[in-house]
Amino acid sequence: MKTIKNLLILLLITTYVSCDEDFLDPIPTSSLSSNNYYTTPEQVETGVINIYDAIQGVNSTSTNDNHSIQYEFYLTEMRSDNTRTKSTEGEAAQFENYTVEANNGIVADYYASFYNVIFRSNVVLENLDAAGESAAKFEAEARFTRAYAYFNLVRLYGDVPLVETIITPENKETAYTRVDASNIYDLIVSDLQIAVAGLEDGSKFRASKAAAETLLAKVYLTLGRYGEAQTLLESVMNPSRGFALEANFKDVFFNEGNNEIIFGVGYLGDSVDSQNFSAEWLNAVGRTSGVNYVTNDAKAALDLLGGNRTMYSYRVDIAQATQHQVVKYIPDGDMTLGITSTSSDPTKAGNDWIVLRFADVLLMHVEAIMAGAQNTTSTNALASFQEVRNRAGLTATVSSITKQELMDERRVELAFENHRLFDLVRMGEAVNVLGAFSTANGYNFSTTDLLLPIPQREINLSNGLLNQNPGY
Repeated sequence: MKTIKNLLILLLITTYVSCDEDFLDPIPTSSLSSNNYYTTPEQVETGVINIYDAIQGVNSTSTNDNHSIQYEFYLTEMRSDNTRTKSTEGEAAQFENYTVEANNGIVADYYASFYNVIFRSNVVLENLDAAGESAAKFEAEARFTRAYAYFNLVRLYGDVPLVETIITPENKETAYTRVDASNIYDLIVSDLQIAVAGLEDGSKFRASKAAAETLLAKVYLTLGRYGEAQTLLESVMNPSRGFALEANFKDVFFNEGNNEIIFGVGYLGDSVDSQNFSAEWLNAVGRTSGVNYVTNDAKAALDLLGGNRTMYSYRVDIAQATQHQVVKYIPDGDMTLGITSTSSDPTKAGNDWIVLRFADVLLMHVEAIMAGAQNTTSTNALASFQEVRNRAGLTATVSSITKQELMDERRVELAFENHRLFDLVRMGEAVNVLGAFSTANGYNFSTTDLLLPIPQREINLSNGLLNQNPGY
């Protein structure tokens, strides 16, 4: 299911954005609401599809829309040593300079977007009685998407409100009460365990068993539960599951829905289901802004270790030869690289966004073995590591793997896919790497920059219930 359509009927259903007074005490505009809409399995499925629509986000320049995953690169890649802005101006530059402010609109947008995903997931979970024989599947999908949203939120913002039901005036304080991250992780693990049990493989753009196993494995790695992570990853790696590396690295990104994709967000060019984030990574006056540009540090890593991945990871900016643009997801094509455009207008691109893919599974498998068994020469770990490198044309036999080598390999394989910051934090190297990177570039990194601020808008709405993260 490549494209998640906006369902007009669901536009009539109240959706949670930031729990302001209009949400808590809405004025009815229709007799149709989430309280009386869900009466058949088909109607519950529209609620499930609506969750994916929230993850997809809205392609617009309006600050009133939830852009969701389309804004994620700001909060992840641009806070790592991988990317930066072209002009170092405006809110975007706050991420690369480590000067993010609590009133940053991008920070607030992402926070609201992923609580919107959680809200829509909770709506489905509270209406499963109408789902009939599909109840278990729809529950598993809703729990997967809720866990996915919370995993992103807790890693980016730290302790956050734990909302497991639909917010009403009676329980509105729940939306503003931060809970310990361990409690958030408890829910994430529980949701994903139920998702694994209730899902099957088949879809790449809706939750699947493999997607739930892969995401849960990443959660387990984050929590230091390495043996459990390894078991899940080896389940996904079983050849019977049908996942494999694409022979050509380019095809991972430009042969959409391929065998390497485990979970992605679908887009359709020249439509309301398009995206504009990949156009924002370009540099063309009046069309795009030139953000998420490749740092010299990332370029050097790719030049040294990228192999045949390098040419499909970055390119020289034709209009500004001293700058380098991301090639992955490029919307308007590049005939010298054999890449065709996905739309007639780059700001309405059809490039799908990849959340989980098989190369990530293989490298997490290496990490689980190395960190869990403290084994840098494990035959299984070496085989997974070698498989990724072989595809990159780096076929020299590897006999042992250091932590640095694994970090480097993840960096060049998954460059510009929003993994780098999370990898550095999970592997305990964020302070060292980002501190050195900041010093070399005259930035302002400190340990408190590992978390984003709680949006000031939410703090204001909470009437004193929400407190701010240190450093903001």
